[in-house]
Amino acid sequence: MIVLYEDNHIIAVNKSSSEIVQGDKTGDKPLSEIIKSYIKEKYNKPGEVFLGVTHRLDRPVSGVVVFARTSKSLTRLNEMFRNQEVEKTYWAIVQNRPKEPEGRLEHFLVRNEKQNKSFAYDTEKPNSKKALLTYKLIASSDRYHLLEVKLETGRHHQIRCQLAAMGCPIRGDLKYGAPRSNSNGGISLHARSVAFVHPVSKEYIHIVAPVPEDEKLWQAFGIL
Repeated sequence: MIVLYEDNHIIAVNKSSSEIVQGDKTGDKPLSEIIKSYIKEKYNKPGEVFLGVTHRLDRPVSGVVVFARTSKSLTRLNEMFRNQEVEKTYWAIVQNRPKEPEGRLEHFLVRNEKQNKSFAYDTEKPNSKKALLTYKLIASSDRYHLLEVKLETGRHHQIRCQLAAMGCPIRGDLKYGAPRSNSNGGISLHARSVAFVHPVSKEYIHIVAPVPEDEKLWQAFGIL
């Protein structure tokens, strides 16, 4: 965990692909608890430290995650994420070059809880939710391609599922059709940045997360 931004109301960190945002059945220590310890130690806070989870990233995904340090900012940030007032930009490495260098994908996703997987359809199905994203090809290496993805909706495994439906599964994502896993156990999907109006100060905030250092392929595209 690397802190990217912090003030009295919010803290943003760069999550690695092995970290979980909130506690789950694995029993592994989540980011929320790690950050609480960090705040308690740094600011010498007595008693319980308040920290609110405003959004999530899947465990194998790296990148920027924003937490609230006050109940006021938590309420407002939850609203902003729910109302798509936070611009989220992702980078994804795929093996197959998309047919079009940029485009907008629209699918209807059905979530299978038992498999912890979403399935994409071109037409509406029972219990489906509409999923929208835009993508743009921004770089290519000998074997891989880098896509910039912007979400218009926030569905379960949305980017992973929709890119796979386009014939471009994310590198390392076995669940959605990648041929092999990544050495670090993660997938090559990185939450590159978030941009929003600060819930308290009303300033425009733009937070960028450097790409993972343990995955040399990111550097092959000449990016940091």
